Amino acid sequence: MNCPVCGTEMKEMERYDVDIDICPQCKGVWLDRGEIDKIARAESSYSRDYERKPHKGRKKKGFLEDLLDF
Repeated sequence: MNCPVCGTEMKEMERYDVDIDICPQCKGVWLDRGEIDKIARAESSYSRDYERKPHKGRKKKGFLEDLLDF
């Protein structure tokens, strides 16, 4: 798939069982149908898991920040 903004071929990544198409040129993100629902489910799980883990004083990284950190 080519980026709808700049035309560069997008690269596919999988994060939290979500397939994300990323443009290496303009950093655009494309999600296929149903991926938003997967992100919402994964975010709920991420928040619950994070609350159980001690964070040793470091700032909690948000789910979307972690999901799109590439």
